[in-house]
Amino acid sequence: MKQVTVYDIAKEAKVSVATVSRVLNDTAPVRASTREKIEAIMQKYQFQPNANARSLLKKETGIIGVILPDITNPFFPEVFSGAEQEGRESGHTFFLCNTIGLHDKESEFLTIMQEKRVDGILFMGGRINLKDCSPALVQEVVEHSQKIPMVLVNGNLKDSGITRVVTDEYAGTVLAVKHLLDIGHKKIGFIGGQIHMATTAVKIRAYKKTLKDAGFAVREDWILPDSFSVDSGRTQMEALLQLKDRPTAVCCVNDFTAIGAIKAAVEQGLRVPEDISIVGFDDIPLAHHVIPELTTVSQQANNLGRTAVRVLRDLMNKEKVKKVYSLEPELIVRQSTKPHEDK
Repeated sequence: MKQVTVYDIAKEAKVSVATVSRVLNDTAPVRASTREKIEAIMQKYQFQPNANARSLLKKETGIIGVILPDITNPFFPEVFSGAEQEGRESGHTFFLCNTIGLHDKESEFLTIMQEKRVDGILFMGGRINLKDCSPALVQEVVEHSQKIPMVLVNGNLKDSGITRVVTDEYAGTVLAVKHLLDIGHKKIGFIGGQIHMATTAVKIRAYKKTLKDAGFAVREDWILPDSFSVDSGRTQMEALLQLKDRPTAVCCVNDFTAIGAIKAAVEQGLRVPEDISIVGFDDIPLAHHVIPELTTVSQQANNLGRTAVRVLRDLMNKEKVKKVYSLEPELIVRQSTKPHEDK
C-alpha cells in the first residue's frame, strides 16, 4: 500500500496543505467541520507525519543536534540525559554525535547537521574547551551558528558571540580548595587535566589564587597536569607520592583522575582519607560508589543539559536570550576527605 502523505490528505479533504498543517500542529483556527473531516481521513489511513512531513509543514524537523567529545566519560551522558528529558517535554528528538575529541570530526558533524536541517545544536567539548582556539576553527562554528541556532555547553569561543550555558568551574575549584583549608590542610596539591585545555587552566588558576589568598605559598612541584583519565590520576598521584615533602590533600581536575589517585594512594599503603584527602570534580554517578565515596564538586550536569535545551529552544523560537547563563557548582562532602591533624 502506498504511504499516505499530507498532500493525499489535503486532496481527499479538498483543502490546502496549509490547512492540514494547521490541524496537525494546531497553529491557527480551522472550521470545526473541516477539522473533523481532516481528522477522520487521517484516522482512516492511520496517518502519522514523519520528520520530512513535519519539516515541510513547519519548516522544522523536531531534531536537536548534540556534539560531544567522549561518550565514555560519564559527565557528558549525564548532561545529555538532562537535555533529553527537557527536549522530550517539547517533543524534540536528538541526533547525538561523538567526536572522540577530533576537530575534523566536529567539522564533519556540523556539516551533516546542516544537511539534515536540525532545528538547533548543542556543542560540548573539543575546540570550545581549548585555551587558545585557532581563528579558523572559531569561524567555522560561527558560520554554522548563523544558519542554525546554537548553544555552547561548558565552553567558549572567544569573540564568537555564541550563547553559552556553563557551570562556574572557577567557583567550583575555590569550593574544593576552601573545603580542604577549612578542615586543616595546609599542604594541597593539584593533579590532572591537559594544560592546553581551558578547563584545566581555569581550575589551576582558581587553586593558586585560593591558596595565595589564604596565605599559603604555591608549590609548582605539587601541580601535575596530564590528562583527564583514571590512568592519569593514578600516574600523577604516584609521582606526587614519590616527593620527599608531599601534600596531605589533593584536588583533582575531575572525578576520573580522583579515582585513579585513590587507587595509587591505596597501592602505596596509604589510607584515604586518614593519610591523604582527595577531592574530585564533576560528581559523576560513580563518585558515590567508589570506596571511599568521593568528596567532589557537582557541576549539576543534569540541570546543565536541561538549561541548555531551554535556552536553545528560546533561540529557535527567535526569543531574546542572554549571552551567558551560569549555574552555581555545589560541594558534595563524602568520605574521601577528613580534618588534618599535624603529626
